[in-house]
Amino acid sequence: MEQIASRWMPPGWRRSLQLVLAAAWLTDGVLQLQPSMFSPGARSLPRVLAATAAGNPQPVAVSIRWAAGVIGAHSAAADIILALVQVLLGLGIAWRPSARVAMALSVPWALGVWWFGEGLGGVLHGGGAPVLGGPGAVLVYAVLAVVLWPDDARDGGPRSPAPPAARFAAAGALGGGPAKAIWAALWSAMAALSLLGGARAPSSISAAVAAVAAGEPGWLASLDRHEATLASGRGLVVAVVLAVACAVVAAGVYLPPRPARCCIGLGILVSLVIWVAMENFGMVLAGGATDTSSGPVLVVLALAYWPYRAEPAEPAVLRAQPAETSAELMEVG
Repeated sequence: MEQIASRWMPPGWRRSLQLVLAAAWLTDGVLQLQPSMFSPGARSLPRVLAATAAGNPQPVAVSIRWAAGVIGAHSAAADIILALVQVLLGLGIAWRPSARVAMALSVPWALGVWWFGEGLGGVLHGGGAPVLGGPGAVLVYAVLAVVLWPDDARDGGPRSPAPPAARFAAAGALGGGPAKAIWAALWSAMAALSLLGGARAPSSISAAVAAVAAGEPGWLASLDRHEATLASGRGLVVAVVLAVACAVVAAGVYLPPRPARCCIGLGILVSLVIWVAMENFGMVLAGGATDTSSGPVLVVLALAYWPYRAEPAEPAVLRAQPAETSAELMEVG
């Protein structure tokens, strides 16, 4: 027992975020097994897939409708398989020996779900604005698997033997430069998507909020109605404010630690506001949701870029003491 205890290491910050990613995959797998997913209603799996084809370019739409048709012929079995894969990915990431394999497999799986299950997040037809659910939660899952790739025994925790340049968890395996580029690309894309397509229309925000109110608990539906009234006619204003905020968040990762924390904190705030006000907690309370939407995983991504606290530098006098002591001993000898 003592030997087992001595080999066990508490998870570092990086490993803790990997476990949160594992929990997200497990949650998605459980949500995939809701009774509504097996019913012939509007929230059944084939109809959910087919709905994402609307507005996409012809090759994308054809591929999505083909997948919906194939799954529709074996809907129950396909839904169980999809749920099982996601549960296995979550368990695989949670178990240290299989974490690398599971995270590697999760990237193509997430991209496949993003294509066929989310219609590429609507980014090709103007529906990919963050306030409209874009660019898609499962795309962030793939990004998390890349930036949280295991790189050492303690998974890049603050006390691990990570290189000096790794000042945040996402820099552990990729290095600071590539990791920052991924963050900047994602948030810059969100800034651009905020200004494209229907997101700028005066009634876009109010219509989107009103649409997600159906089936929600009374208190949440009432909040949605108030939000829709407040946002009525202000779609362009909201789009511009959100675009500016996303651009600041994108650039903030290149700043020194203190202002970088402020910008990353702004990213967390934006993610939570969208998740609560626009996505109704991923519509989990209404039933039929297959994930918790992009808000929580964007928060996890932001925490992966949160700068570590700088450890106090060792005084020069203390560093010089061993050398001086050795020299004195040589003189005595």
